[in-house]
Amino acid sequence: MIGGYARRMLPRGLRARAVLPLALPTVLASCALGAYLSPQTALERRVNGLYEGIGVGGTGRVPYRLTLTIQQREGRATAVLVNDESRKAYAGSGTFQATGDGGALELKFFENGDQHRANLHATVIGTKVSGTLRTVLLGRELLGYVVELNKVSDSTTVPATTAPVPQPAPTPAVP
Repeated sequence: MIGGYARRMLPRGLRARAVLPLALPTVLASCALGAYLSPQTALERRVNGLYEGIGVGGTGRVPYRLTLTIQQREGRATAVLVNDESRKAYAGSGTFQATGDGGALELKFFENGDQHRANLHATVIGTKVSGTLRTVLLGRELLGYVVELNKVSDSTTVPATTAPVPQPAPTPAVP
């Protein structure tokens, strides 16, 4: 960096200041390059999102909505499952094992944060989640629903339901 003669002639503090301008372009270039790297893998971008579909089981057909987020590097998955019939929502977490353009999901769903209500054993292939959703009672899997969910959005935020817009009250006519 600095030649031997200059190194001996410059005091220690000035040596650091002399090296800083030389190192600065390298440091800044690496920061700019890092800004263009995506925090998600291609598989995560393809799989993460909102899925909707039907579960068929002993009690009939049930519409479901699943918001799924995977972390391929850690082998983890998180999800929110909404039963569109009862309007109940369940928070889930578990594992994701990547295979080709999809992977295998094993998720446990909880109601109110501590009541284990269901397990999902499924595969993700392309834009479809297929598998079995089993209800859990007293720690045992009981009723099973065969679920087929199709991706409807890349967004992992659940769209707000459309609520009716309140109309202003009519004003009485002034005589």
